[in-house]
Parts: sequence; structure tokens; C-alpha cells
Amino acid sequence: MNLEVYTATWCPDCRRLDRWLEEAGVAHTTVDIEAVPGAAELLERETGKRAIPYIRVGGTAWVRGYHRELPQRLDPDLLVRELLGAAEG
Repeated sequence: MNLEVYTATWCPDCRRLDRWLEEAGVAHTTVDIEAVPGAAELLERETGKRAIPYIRVGGTAWVRGYHRELPQRLDPDLLVRELLGAAEG
């Protein structure tokens, strides 16, 4: 599964997600929206959101990389289900 994580260095949710992905051994590419020309615009155009982190799955589907409704802001089990759902189309 090709995962591109749209992120920024100043974002605590992004750091939390990146740490979890690294610890879980999940292969991914990081796209810094402040360093990669057009990345922020692509994210906003395709998701309608400016929030990060977002994960682009297979170059087409988008999954939110945080769960703002949860106190811990990231539920790994929920994230995996969302990623698998996006990969299935």
C-alpha cells in the first residue's frame, strides 16, 4: 500500500502519527506541505481541508491521520481500518 503522509514540522499530530508509523514499521513517504511546492494546494483541493496530517492512499484516496474527537488524538486500530477501507476503494 503506497502511503503519502502530508505533514509539517510544527504539527504535533503529525509527529504523533509519524512516530506511530515508524514504531509499527509502516512504510510511508512524508510530504511536507511547507517544503514541497503545490502539496498544500493539492491537499486542500482534493480533501477540501487544510488540516494535517492527512494520508494519501494509493495516490487517490485520503484518510485523516488524526482523530480530533478522541482525547489521545490517534487511535491506531481505527486508523488501520480507515486505511484498509481506503485501499479497497
